[in-house]
Amino acid sequence: MSPKTQHGFTAVDQQDDPSSWVAVLDKLKAEPFYRFYKRRVLELLEPRAGEKYLDVGAGAGDDARAIASTTDCSVIAADRSLTMATVSLKRARIPALVCDAQDLPFRDQMFDGARADRTFQHLLDPKSALFEMTRVCKPGARIVAVDPDYDTQAMALADQSLARRVLRYRSDHMLRNGTIAHQMVGIFRDVGLHSIEVEPLTLSVRDSTAIDNVMGLRSWGRTAAANGFIETKDADRWERLFDETVRSGKFLYAVTFFITVGIRT
Repeated sequence: MSPKTQHGFTAVDQQDDPSSWVAVLDKLKAEPFYRFYKRRVLELLEPRAGEKYLDVGAGAGDDARAIASTTDCSVIAADRSLTMATVSLKRARIPALVCDAQDLPFRDQMFDGARADRTFQHLLDPKSALFEMTRVCKPGARIVAVDPDYDTQAMALADQSLARRVLRYRSDHMLRNGTIAHQMVGIFRDVGLHSIEVEPLTLSVRDSTAIDNVMGLRSWGRTAAANGFIETKDADRWERLFDETVRSGKFLYAVTFFITVGIRT
């Protein structure tokens, strides 16, 4: 089985400790950049009081709750994980359904808008999922998707050739669709959405612990070596250079998120 099919968010309920992935989401939402882009996604969704919205890949339900509390509208959370749906229902008190994004169990034109936050990077068939989101939305509904695009990664490391190899492993092998975010504009057009807009926002991290404690950046070299992408000696060098960069105060990691929004015909 390839590493990209083993990523925790593709199969939360099958992990040794499913609740640990809820903790990952909690750590991320505490980071200033994540709070900032989530506010922007909410603004682009433009929820209105009394209307109904769908959050696909809703996780623990915090974003769905934010939508509902902002304008007193109704929101349904959809996630493939029973663990996440259970937490969403308990914590956010948002109706939560366990379902596949590529086969949404809703009637046509049921929602006034829909969003998906860091969801498409994990899906087997992103176009089918976006088609489903479009199908269940009313004409004029706004559909918003955001993902990081790991083709845009940059990291300050003395050996840039090694950095590019490890970061390429992250983009091409650790996720099903690690570089899909810049392709979403085309997929939006393919499913018939119009008035498509794209906003790039760059996450720039100088505190190594902020990203390593959540994404495990330092471990990427070791994972790449374990799967035959680089040699063990290169993984050792990655960790050594990573630590030297941190100690010298020169650490920097950056990746760009793309927010794509379109309107249902």
